[in-house]
Amino acid sequence: MQLINSLLRSYFLLRKQRIENTRNNPVKNQEKWFDYLLKHGEKTLFCRNFDVNHKTPYSEFAARIPLQNYNSLSPYIEKIIQGERNVLWDTPIRWMAKSSGTTESKSKFIPVSRESLWINNYRCAQDSLAAYCMLFPKNRFFSGKSLALGGCFQEMSPDVKVGIGDISAILLDNMPQIGDFLKASNRKVLLHNDWNEKLPLLAQSTVNQDVTSLSGVPSWMLLVLKEVLRISGKEHIKEVWPNLELFFHGGVSFDPYVEEYRKMIPDNSVFYMNMYNASEGFFALQDQKESDEMLLLTDCGVFYEFIPMDEVGSANQTAVPLEDVKTGQNYAMVITTPAGLWRYIIGDTVEFSSTSPYRFKITGRIMHYINAFGEELIIDNADKALRWACEQTGALFTDYTAAPVFLEKDNAKACHEWIIEFSKEPEDLQCFTRILDDKLQSLNSDYETKRTGELILNIPKIHVAPQGTFVKWLESRGHLGGQHKVPRLQNDRKIIEQILPMVVDTSRI
Repeated sequence: MQLINSLLRSYFLLRKQRIENTRNNPVKNQEKWFDYLLKHGEKTLFCRNFDVNHKTPYSEFAARIPLQNYNSLSPYIEKIIQGERNVLWDTPIRWMAKSSGTTESKSKFIPVSRESLWINNYRCAQDSLAAYCMLFPKNRFFSGKSLALGGCFQEMSPDVKVGIGDISAILLDNMPQIGDFLKASNRKVLLHNDWNEKLPLLAQSTVNQDVTSLSGVPSWMLLVLKEVLRISGKEHIKEVWPNLELFFHGGVSFDPYVEEYRKMIPDNSVFYMNMYNASEGFFALQDQKESDEMLLLTDCGVFYEFIPMDEVGSANQTAVPLEDVKTGQNYAMVITTPAGLWRYIIGDTVEFSSTSPYRFKITGRIMHYINAFGEELIIDNADKALRWACEQTGALFTDYTAAPVFLEKDNAKACHEWIIEFSKEPEDLQCFTRILDDKLQSLNSDYETKRTGELILNIPKIHVAPQGTFVKWLESRGHLGGQHKVPRLQNDRKIIEQILPMVVDTSRI
């Protein structure tokens, strides 16, 4: 294994020129992929409908193709599911990645092409290993096994002509066989479709392995690690896997989970590497030790545009190309991909800290915020405030969601209502609530204004959920597994009203 580790590490170190190219030539990279996408796109029904071909300049491309969302693309996606060719992309679409969707009960089906797998997903995965090897040239990542949380495939009716499953399942199923050598668990376990059975199977099949890396959504990985500790009888994960050195994480902000992971892995020997990979593609990775801001991957098949957040949803919303973004401004990200997502508003919001190179952080979701009273509370605010409140009170949390309580007929003040699932509850919930509220005010001036003198908003109302509440809620919706996440913030009460009956004590505050 030492020889294999040395050889593979050397190979990925040789790929550092790709990271350097991404840092140094972002606009040139984008021009290259824009041309590539149009050459493929001109053969499709979608591009013909908008009179776009390989000679169309960007200005005309942006003028002719309206910004898209899932609803606008769904008629095309339905044609692909029924077996039609050359609809959104000019090579066969054999898979659809199932995602949670933008509404309460609806799932999204995201087209996945061979090109999107190989020039985006797999290439970016290799770039992430190259970036890690650049940061830690003497790593021993390849001397052991990797524990990655996989999804599953979905059984469909015979009239569905494509395979449907979580993107992680599609990636695993199409992965070269050599990848199995580095996995701590076999494909059968990783693709198991019952999470309640998969969780103990993952733990049992890896507890005696030499695991050197983890990969997955932090909230779901915590469940696996707790099961590993339960089976092994150990107190800390490094007692089980002494050579563990890396955790590739993404999907949700890692900030609120820091203390929970420190409790399970108390030393500083594990590097937590931030990634931005979604059902729609792989877009960014952390390339610095001291900051978890991510480098936008401009040379992996995707063309990017960005909508200033003050225009999102308006009749005159417009997107700008990468070279026109500014630091310190919140944008909704728009992608065009080698699977036929054309000018697609992915739903995430980002803020650039640098344009040389292009580094940013994810600040939230377009649909996941609270702005019922002009407070404009975003996920980034909520995550940071919750982490701060936990640090100050010694609490540890597993998951949360929050929504507005609207003004009542008797003119009672409104507030924000939170459901928080703790692995370690604060001793004084009222103190915890005050600290959370104070931090939110310090992070968000609009929230502070609405809270001043309790002019509009009262102090938040917090319910403590029994452990396992959010997993049960996800299971009730058929969304159990590592690809699915609890919506953090909602501007209406649909989701919180579903979860409140599952909370035993709803009178803590």
